[in-house]
Amino acid sequence: MMQVTPHMRIYVATEPLDFRRGIDGTAAVCRQVLQRDPHSGAAFVFRNRTAKMVRVLVFDGHGTWLVTKRVAKGRFGQWVRAAGADVGIEPHQLHTLLAGGNWTELGPVESWRSLHDPRAD
Repeated sequence: MMQVTPHMRIYVATEPLDFRRGIDGTAAVCRQVLQRDPHSGAAFVFRNRTAKMVRVLVFDGHGTWLVTKRVAKGRFGQWVRAAGADVGIEPHQLHTLLAGGNWTELGPVESWRSLHDPRAD
């Protein structure tokens, strides 16, 4: 099963992908267009031209996952609008993006929190 973990790197492609491509074709886009290694363990997120489908490509060390989600109604409205081939996002933002929410309103979460117990002083 594909899992999204807090330490996972996630890259969202800024341009739509032709979803007629399979695993090898999508991995080729990662290498040639995004200039990233599809076997690095990072997750690569793409949408199609109509924004009704999203695909995630990830190598888990054993094999490559190509997961597709198609919305029943509407579109994936909030997408990366930035210069460049891809943009890095946080895992909680990916969950919101895949749920069709506005992930751009989510701020970063603190990656480290002190476990200091004030009673120990």
